[in-house]
Amino acid sequence: MADTLQQLLGERADQDGIAIKYGDRTWTWAEHIAEARAQAAGLIAAADPVRPLHVGVLMANTPDMLTALAAAALGGYVLCGINTTRRGEGLARDIGRVECQIVLVDAQHRALLDGLDLPGVTVIDVSETAWQARELVPYRQVGPDDTFMMIFTSGTSGEPKAVEVAHSIVLFSAAALVQRYGLTSADTCYLAMPLFHSNGVYAGWGVALASGAAMAPAAFSASRFLSDIRRYGATYMNYVGKPLAYILATPEQPDDHDNPLKVAFGNEAADRDIDEFSRRFGCSVWDGFGSTELAIIITRSEGCPTGSVGKGFPGVAIYDPETLTECEVARFDDAGALINADAATGELVNTDGSGMFRGYHNDQRATDERLRHGMYWSGDLAYRDADGWIYLAGRTADWMRVDGENITAAPIERILLRQPVINRVAVYPVPDEFVGDQVMAAIVLRDDQQLTPEKFGRFLAAQPDLSPKSWPRFVWLADDLPTTATNKILKRELVARGTDPAGRVLWQRDGTTYARI
Repeated sequence: MADTLQQLLGERADQDGIAIKYGDRTWTWAEHIAEARAQAAGLIAAADPVRPLHVGVLMANTPDMLTALAAAALGGYVLCGINTTRRGEGLARDIGRVECQIVLVDAQHRALLDGLDLPGVTVIDVSETAWQARELVPYRQVGPDDTFMMIFTSGTSGEPKAVEVAHSIVLFSAAALVQRYGLTSADTCYLAMPLFHSNGVYAGWGVALASGAAMAPAAFSASRFLSDIRRYGATYMNYVGKPLAYILATPEQPDDHDNPLKVAFGNEAADRDIDEFSRRFGCSVWDGFGSTELAIIITRSEGCPTGSVGKGFPGVAIYDPETLTECEVARFDDAGALINADAATGELVNTDGSGMFRGYHNDQRATDERLRHGMYWSGDLAYRDADGWIYLAGRTADWMRVDGENITAAPIERILLRQPVINRVAVYPVPDEFVGDQVMAAIVLRDDQQLTPEKFGRFLAAQPDLSPKSWPRFVWLADDLPTTATNKILKRELVARGTDPAGRVLWQRDGTTYARI
């Protein structure tokens, strides 16, 4: 078994199975590896040998992006995934933070670099091939612990940080999924999540690499999803954030289940969407928890209760960051409401240490913040029941102090999604006029569906596990929610908008009654 991506790709250099499907074209593994070798050879020849060879990629999900990934693995240099939604100074800062010598761009994103101050950076358009070379002499022969890629965190709660990802991390993640779902070279992986992000690399590209399956790179589109799956014969897909909800918002057709998809694997889908996607498209959906840092891993298994993300790998626990002690086991009343939220809710940690986390590049302070008291602190809130099932409660920034009681966002979001006409929801704090916080919810309805303030109030009153203090004081009926490139909701933007109607449809609660303001 290969110990590095460099070794694994080398083993595929003579294989004539299909590696890439894109539009009407296909590439064999041999053709794909040959193109990647030529790119790696050209970049190594063009690089300054005195400086570390860090190559940025600012590209869409296309065969060119797959070539860049394979070239970095074969060439033994470090690839730096640059978020294609970043702009201006933020984009320049990311490129500088990971010390790129070279940045590869495609025609779609070339203009994003115009006018930016990028000292010491050479920009290469991948549509031009004159810089490529024939014979590859790797920059280095890598080992399992050598860095393959730098991947930025999503930046939902602050500036993105560059995680150093070793060859072994990609192989470990991919091999586990290949084994779990029985994937082989006969499969096709639909890669519609950004390939500059961990989910796209760990659960998409790496899975295809480890299994020998074909890759079908694509830009995510809810309306085009099913036609792509059928066109490419895709049997496996990965997702992160809310793609399942976006797809389910499209009109259902009688033949939706007539498709080759067998498995969808990802993170952060709602229970309702997992069940509905599986029913509608006739596939298995497996949702787990794992951050870019891969220091905490939680997986679902048989018997996983509704609302839970599963059970943690060894070392995963829930700690009070103030007392540095493990939180109480969650207790529930007869209606299923959590009755000891303050004592049971804490931060997800890895008590064994950093796990696979190697640190944030050029950011020792952020690394130290994650690694405290001999443990890894995730920044995610959760609670755990007596059987060990873990329930997410949001990010640490999602704590709300309502009428003297600590409340978290995720449990409220799970309850609101029981309302069938709601497609997506975000719950977040807004300042109380006197002290503490009030709960606000931004909701997106399914297409052509309606929800009145009266119906919403009746729905909340019928939820036996919803505390009266968890009822949203304000509700925004939004057309859409701001998200990152990885489909995660940017709550800080919602918080910044506050409760000023400013042309929005906003409701306010008085007791148990909602009315438009």
